[in-house]
Amino acid sequence: MPILPTGFRGRARGLTGFRGRARGLTGFRGRDRSLTGLRGWRPGPGTATLPSLDQLTMPKRSASLKLWAAMATLYVVWGSTYLGIAIAIESIPPFLMLAIRFVIAGSLLLVLEVVRGDLLRVRPTRRQVRDASIVGALLLGIGNGFVAFGELTVASGVAALLIALMPVWLAVLGWTYFRDRLPRIVLAGIALGLAGVTLLVWPERGVAFELVGITALLLSPIGWAHGSLFSARKADLPRRPLTSTAIQMLAGSVALFLEGAVTGELGRFHPEAITASSLWAMVYLIFIGSLLAFNAYAWLLRNAPLSLIGTYAYVNPVVAFGLGAVFLQEPITPRTIVASTIIVVAVAMIVTARGRSARALRVSAAADPEVAVVAGPPQSGPISLEPDPRPARSD
Repeated sequence: MPILPTGFRGRARGLTGFRGRARGLTGFRGRDRSLTGLRGWRPGPGTATLPSLDQLTMPKRSASLKLWAAMATLYVVWGSTYLGIAIAIESIPPFLMLAIRFVIAGSLLLVLEVVRGDLLRVRPTRRQVRDASIVGALLLGIGNGFVAFGELTVASGVAALLIALMPVWLAVLGWTYFRDRLPRIVLAGIALGLAGVTLLVWPERGVAFELVGITALLLSPIGWAHGSLFSARKADLPRRPLTSTAIQMLAGSVALFLEGAVTGELGRFHPEAITASSLWAMVYLIFIGSLLAFNAYAWLLRNAPLSLIGTYAYVNPVVAFGLGAVFLQEPITPRTIVASTIIVVAVAMIVTARGRSARALRVSAAADPEVAVVAGPPQSGPISLEPDPRPARSD
């Protein structure tokens, strides 16, 4: 902050944002009305001067650029994880691929907590570890695992559109378990979303989606919804966001490994057959999809409007759909365009309506597989859109 010389007198009218009387400045008298009328003072050699108006506004422009860079990270990175999964599972079985991804990402976060000393200062209780493990098994074991399994037979863009209906399941299950109020616009959004899904998956000219894959993709957001509601309403999670996230990732990796064993993936997994593209996709999912996007999202929780953060819910499927078409040559038909438009509009209706309720916002952040485990609220869960008042670093 600039140094003002002792004996500075007069009125200050040109300092943007300066209100009332100046406090803490020795010898400063009068209200902030004018910079003219300074009596007898001239800056001497070595005296710091006040910043110009342009200098005062520069931090705002810088913060704005950082905000939109973080939002672009969420839009592109989380939208691209569907493409990353599709490439990774070309030579790595889906459940084992995700188990490896999350055991590495979770271990790195846990090591970071130990190195910084945060884990030793705030140790989670047994119940917190148990509840975080349950949340991780639901969000990652069912939510993320079923996405990767479904993408074995269903295009990544279609998978993203089906997962985008997460707010629908949150609204339905919130009413089922807790009798949460469903405004008319939410009911309309639910009906519109289901109509979009029906149009998307309905057989056309003898061509139909593979039933097992579609079923897995429909069950996936239901698993996320259960994990999200348990986290927001019932679970006692570690107070440290990174600790909570690390435990969820590690517990989710155990669940994914067990799913891989049950489905026979251990016998089909041949490390020597892993392609370079699958390996690079894994690296991308671990370090970009999980860790970089985690930092961006956690920073946004403390610095961005909630309404802006919520827009990822209907931007991600559009990004995923486009990337699948460009890099994997996934077909785009007029029917899929109409269905995707209907689904995105339905999600926007529900997110906007639920965004008016602070209670709903605590849950709606889990509407994406990468978002579900990356944010730690002040007290109990990894899915809050409310800023964390504690100092914390930013999948």
